[in-house]
Amino acid sequence: MIKNYLKVALRQLRKQKMYTAIKIGGFAFSIAACLLIALYIRDELSFDRSYPNASNIYRLIADYHDGGSREKGVDWPSVMGKVIKQDFPEVEKSGRLMPNSLFWGAGSNELKRADQADNTHEEGFAYADQGLIDILNVPMVYGDPKHALTEPLSIVISKSKADKYFPGQNPVGKVIYLNNNKTKPFKISAVMQDMPNNSHLHEFKFLLTLAGVEFWNGEQATWDANNYHIYMALKPGTNIAQFEKKVSANILKNYYVPNMIKNGDKRASRVMDIFSMKVQNIQDINLLSYDIHDGMSHGDMRFIWLFGAVAGFILVIACINFINLSTAKSANRAKEVGLRKVVGSQRAGLIRQFLTESLLYSFFSFVLGLILAWVMLPYFNILASKSLHMPWAQWWLVPVILVSAFLIGIVAGIYPAFYLSGFKPADVLKGKLSTGSKSSGLRNVLVVFQFTTSIILIISTVVIYNQMQFILNKKVGFEKDQVVMIQGTNTLDNQVKAFKNELVKLPTVKSASISDFLPVSGTKRNGNQFFNDGKQKTEAGVGGQFWDVDHDYLKTLGIKLVAGRDFNPDMKTDSQAVIINQTMASKLGLKNPIGKKIVNYGAGRTIIGVVQDFNFESMRDGIEPMVLHLEASESIVSVKIKAGDVKNALAQITTTWKQFAPNQPIRYTFMDERFASMYADVQRMGRIFTSFAVLAIIIACLGLFALAAFMAEQRSKEIGIRKVLGATIGNITTMLSMNFVKLVFIAIVIATPIAYYAMTQWLQDFTYRVELKWWMFALAGVAAIMIALATVSYQSIKAALTNPVKSLKTE
Repeated sequence: MIKNYLKVALRQLRKQKMYTAIKIGGFAFSIAACLLIALYIRDELSFDRSYPNASNIYRLIADYHDGGSREKGVDWPSVMGKVIKQDFPEVEKSGRLMPNSLFWGAGSNELKRADQADNTHEEGFAYADQGLIDILNVPMVYGDPKHALTEPLSIVISKSKADKYFPGQNPVGKVIYLNNNKTKPFKISAVMQDMPNNSHLHEFKFLLTLAGVEFWNGEQATWDANNYHIYMALKPGTNIAQFEKKVSANILKNYYVPNMIKNGDKRASRVMDIFSMKVQNIQDINLLSYDIHDGMSHGDMRFIWLFGAVAGFILVIACINFINLSTAKSANRAKEVGLRKVVGSQRAGLIRQFLTESLLYSFFSFVLGLILAWVMLPYFNILASKSLHMPWAQWWLVPVILVSAFLIGIVAGIYPAFYLSGFKPADVLKGKLSTGSKSSGLRNVLVVFQFTTSIILIISTVVIYNQMQFILNKKVGFEKDQVVMIQGTNTLDNQVKAFKNELVKLPTVKSASISDFLPVSGTKRNGNQFFNDGKQKTEAGVGGQFWDVDHDYLKTLGIKLVAGRDFNPDMKTDSQAVIINQTMASKLGLKNPIGKKIVNYGAGRTIIGVVQDFNFESMRDGIEPMVLHLEASESIVSVKIKAGDVKNALAQITTTWKQFAPNQPIRYTFMDERFASMYADVQRMGRIFTSFAVLAIIIACLGLFALAAFMAEQRSKEIGIRKVLGATIGNITTMLSMNFVKLVFIAIVIATPIAYYAMTQWLQDFTYRVELKWWMFALAGVAAIMIALATVSYQSIKAALTNPVKSLKTE
């Protein structure tokens, strides 16, 4: 019996080649898209699950909520690592990570072996202590994991970096220098396996010891500086909610409040109400940290839900094609069903027959979809910035594919099977069903659903694209174009200023500035509390950035002074002067700030200038208060080049660099490119959305094309009669097309409010955002109508051009 079902099913596949190709093709493309998204989601969900005892590893989160504002962060005082271990028996181990590039050694460095002259730029440095190695149970290739970071000036490097600098050797005991600083020779104490790509710590290739480290006098004991991430291994069975309450109450009461009272901080009386401490399991860091300031790149659970929904919609669209085409062709199968019932076939047998056909379509589609996914995976990796691979060797792949093919085949085929098998022989043989499938309410509903989904995706793509263009082209308060950022200049020792002076002499250079603090990602940040001088004990402080710049900073970046003056290198008093932005002046309540003094730590600093607010972080956030002061910060030299011959300017800059650093290749980036990279995740989302929107439309149009062909076939005699009576090609084309256009109009009406709500919610992430305009929705609607018309017009015109004699000769 099964053999007979397969034989009939294969006969149907061969008999209706166009419909078979559309059913299988649409299914295959949707399955390929679902497989790619599934691989993406699987990779995102796998983060930080490889650590032994991962379910009991947590990091400490600060939750600050004052009025309408709420911020979460992971930065704590160094002493917190010790306190949380000694005061709470639930904590088995604690460890610290310090990745803040504000401090020498963290972030990026110029590295060289002690026995070599050439420097090589390396990223991925962070300070850590032995406790972190113990908590994560970091596997070591060489060295003792129990004492990897216990000695001062020790460093753990990854295996890939060991192979790069010490190929074929055990580098334990070897010495390396960072930034030509021979006063701090780092000895390699161990070589660790590279952190896996699905670890939130995968970017760290070098771990510098915290043993014996104190960045300034008293830094390791103070509660006033927050730069460390605190990790903990909790005892199994710990009640997390109770632990969080206990930690918040005890730490605030015993340490923070006394320290705030000592410092005269006015928030001490209400700190228990506005501040709390949470813990976050390490397995949640990648996807559930989108509202936590941790300076790391990670995924977003909202994207997982979004892409999962898109995959589901694409698969549903393909299933709808199958249902529509199967029910639309019902008249062609009606006589078959009637005759088989007359000769004794039961309805159950017919249902099995039609389900067999559906399963056959599904299995063929899955095989083709698997091949398509494999072919498209390299392009998807580029699109999503991933390194995914097909899990051919995994034991579960074949069972999952087979089960999925079976389930999809059943889901797509169940309605057509019951529908087709329900025909009554008497009605069929009397010819009552010969024209009964010209129109179907269910089929129209399904077409509307397809185009509603497609239009939502089109609108979303239009809005995302416009938001990106708005961000990249918005006036940000500084000039990011034609600015070259030369990195690693701190290795020039005391020649950085001389290097800058030589650059300024070049005919292609307008100006240059020395500062590691720049309004683009990947540069230094330094958060401080500021007070009006003399008000430290009576007013709450204002949090803001404290940046080291030189006297050419404003000129080079085109930042506008709105009051006062710029720094003057010839005025010694300017070393204690500051320039603030408008937001800082407003937050401190300074209507006429020039000449006033503000305090962070130490003596007061005189305000000599106010700059116009400029964006120095992502436009998801507002502009924060800012203070600029004259101080050396020598890792980056920014060069404003003249418009015109960029290639020649870069050649001249490179030649100058070689005069100062013959053993170190020059490294530079353009500021506008670095600015654009701050929004790489949004651009990536836009590209993925666009790709899947196009795919959804293609799959929907395949079904529409086949339906149009079928409708033209069903109405061939009607078309012939109309032509004989004088109907024009335009009349026939309009008649056949209008029904589909009406369905698209209904889809537009349904999709518009859904897309409006979804995009309004998405735009809430941005402080600076585009307005949703009517034309965005109109553009998507017009596009959908044009696509639908283009799809059905071919079949409509083909039917209209057919000689009526062919369709009427049997009458």
